[in-house]
Amino acid sequence: MSFLVEKQADFKYIHRILNTNIDGKRRVPFGLRGIKGIGRRFAHIICKVGRIDPKKRAGELTEEETQKIAEIITDPQAYGIPKWLLNRQYDWKDGKNYQLASNLLETKLREDLERLKKIKSNRGLRHYWGLRVRG
Repeated sequence: MSFLVEKQADFKYIHRILNTNIDGKRRVPFGLRGIKGIGRRFAHIICKVGRIDPKKRAGELTEEETQKIAEIITDPQAYGIPKWLLNRQYDWKDGKNYQLASNLLETKLREDLERLKKIKSNRGLRHYWGLRVRG
């Protein structure tokens, strides 16, 4: 079955969520997976918590729904998402749980690698030398 747009005026082919372009032709959970740090399970949980139909196309989302999605991604524990589902559990600096996405994820990963190199741990040195770290 081909993709047909019923209401051309309401459909957006590209949505911008957390500095990432989301393809409007894809269904909402699969479009959200385009954001770095959002996986299959978390995308479906976002749809459930935000009361968004997962069979809906991403181009059919309203501005309120995209704002709600961005809020859920930035603060998932406020919406009742358990901490074991988050991608940064027990941060070493402050001991909190976070869900990092897009640029924040890349920044934290770079900071972690720099910290490992600075304390001259085995993992940090192997990253620095460009060798395999795990095995």
